[in-house]
Amino acid sequence: MHSQSMPPSGRSDLLPGTLELLVLKTISIEPMHGYAIAQHIKRVSSETLRVEEGSLYPALQRLLLKGLVTADWRQSDKGRRVRVYRVTPAGRRQMGEDEAGLLAHFDAIKRVLKARA
Repeated sequence: MHSQSMPPSGRSDLLPGTLELLVLKTISIEPMHGYAIAQHIKRVSSETLRVEEGSLYPALQRLLLKGLVTADWRQSDKGRRVRVYRVTPAGRRQMGEDEAGLLAHFDAIKRVLKARA
């Protein structure tokens, strides 16, 4: 799965590690299955970020292997069997660290873009 933004120049991938942070942030609100995670990110980003299955499910698997999320099988509202993901305490700590680091990174980029020669 890949993410893309909709600038005139075309597709733009997320920075490395950003997808995992967005997933952790999303399921910290409430446990969700994969499709709901992708839809939440798309909706909240005003459809600027689109997370494809080919990126989302490997990211979820990495988060599971690191112990940052847990998952259990449930039945969806439509009667389908879905895997619902929730953040672990370790995942919440990692999310805080990653969010702080990413915001600091964006702040540094903003300073460079606003610099005058």
